[in-house]
Amino acid sequence: MKLNLSKILQSALGGCAVVVSALVLSTSGASAQQQYVYTEDGFSQGTVANGKIVRRTTVRAERYIPTIWVDPDGCEHWVMDDGFEGFMTPHVTRQGIPVCRRGNTCAVMNSDQLFATNQATINGANKKRLQQFFQSAGATAYIIEGHTDSRASDAYNLNLSQRRANAVAQVARSVGARVSSTRGYGERVPKASNGTARGMAANRRVEIQCIR
Repeated sequence: MKLNLSKILQSALGGCAVVVSALVLSTSGASAQQQYVYTEDGFSQGTVANGKIVRRTTVRAERYIPTIWVDPDGCEHWVMDDGFEGFMTPHVTRQGIPVCRRGNTCAVMNSDQLFATNQATINGANKKRLQQFFQSAGATAYIIEGHTDSRASDAYNLNLSQRRANAVAQVARSVGARVSSTRGYGERVPKASNGTARGMAANRRVEIQCIR
């Protein structure tokens, strides 16, 4: 009687689709069949002897999510991240030339219009306005930067500006726009003097960089 070792192992390991076999020698000297069954989550290793599974080991594979990250200079990098560790390498042409895109500030939005004081939640009307912007801007990717005035501590302002940038990015992604990165600069990159109320109002902003 001829045994179908692949079917035996597949049945024992849950009906997996891809089986690779190798002939091995058991400790007793008898011939045994070692097989590897690959799945989308990893692979199972089993040893079949005399038509029975005598050993089974499952190794879970890492799941990597590939994407492209655009650095502040507009140059692309391939990124792979499974949540525990990541890998990044520059995206270059066949001639070894870095792939870089041109970026420009395509929108500056006053934070007072988007957010309540000390908050990072966008109200319904402004969320719709942002969605319309991202649907019509036509950029390949976006870099979103949050800024504050100089009130409160540096650490507080950095956190608030980052949360506001993240909130705008969430709206962008909700309509399918690709956000390359979000950055919170707090009070560190003012565009006007923080010595006047008008200047502070100008500094409370979210800037959107369009990568084309």
